[in-house]
Amino acid sequence: MIPSSLRRHPRGDPRPQVGSPGAIGVTQLPEAPASPLRQVTRRIVIALVITVVVSVLVWVDGAGYRDAGGGGLSFLDAVYYATVSLTTTGYGDITPVSDGARLFNIFVITPLRIVFLVVLVGTTLEVLTERSRREYRVNKWRQALIAHTVIVGYGVKGRAAARELREHGVPAAKIVVIDSNPNSIAEANQLGYAGVLGDATRNEVLQQAKVGRATAVVVASDDDATAVLVTLSARRLNGTAQIVVSARESENVPLLEQSGADAVITSSEAAGRMLGMAAEKPAVGQVVEDLLRTGSGLDVIDRPVDRNEIGRHISDINARILAVVRDQHVRRYDDESLGVLRTGDRIIAVNSAVTSSPPEQ
Repeated sequence: MIPSSLRRHPRGDPRPQVGSPGAIGVTQLPEAPASPLRQVTRRIVIALVITVVVSVLVWVDGAGYRDAGGGGLSFLDAVYYATVSLTTTGYGDITPVSDGARLFNIFVITPLRIVFLVVLVGTTLEVLTERSRREYRVNKWRQALIAHTVIVGYGVKGRAAARELREHGVPAAKIVVIDSNPNSIAEANQLGYAGVLGDATRNEVLQQAKVGRATAVVVASDDDATAVLVTLSARRLNGTAQIVVSARESENVPLLEQSGADAVITSSEAAGRMLGMAAEKPAVGQVVEDLLRTGSGLDVIDRPVDRNEIGRHISDINARILAVVRDQHVRRYDDESLGVLRTGDRIIAVNSAVTSSPPEQ
């Protein structure tokens, strides 16, 4: 029987329909924002510089030009000739008559005229080349992407998960965000994360994020039904990745675990337990909150057992050990069957944030 929290809303399928912005994945990589005003200003300055250079050169060689109005070639006439020549207007009232002036028009003004026109239509050319440039960047990024973390849903929980990963040394380039909200993807790009705009329940969207080559997948959806579908799809694409899922209702935890989740965090109940603990035992709540906040006070660390610790009991080690990970199973410090530490064990301990390893930049 389907849990009530996973039943479809009577309004219909909550997922984006085909043709909507969230239906098809669109990969967006972080890049430095370009100011349109700055781009336009730069093109105008280049066009003015070209006009001034041509005007001065024509004025210097004024004897090689003939003005139909009579008289010598003034600087204003030179500017006028440069303007009508570069813009291909060409009224013909001022013409080059000497060999030097004609050669100058062939080898200098004509190439500068092309540059001048390219600068003026640069916006159009940029639009035509921008798509190719982005496709090249995305393809290059996909080829190099491996051993990364995919975060599905960039809401409050997704942002907190990304921030925690960064504080533990995960580079921004190794984090990929999937969300159907363009604003969320834009926010992720500003922090240096790659983003895939689309519905994560669709395989093609997960494939764009290269879930098959990820080491971890964090499902931070606000809907448990969506979380189940994403978990099923992610596990089918990657059988070895660590999949961590946020659930709203505890009754959906078994279903998420059956779908392939390695760990399920019941967000609402966890927050409720923290609230109750802080109300009943403020000091305990403060310590737990300290442990959850990386980089200050106390940190929970996961490290391999040292060579000099092998063969010793955890009670003989000068460390605040909470548990030992052995054969992919977590054993608490008070587990009598734990025995002595072995090669390949990992220690989960409490350490001061001052002595913890700083995150990589």
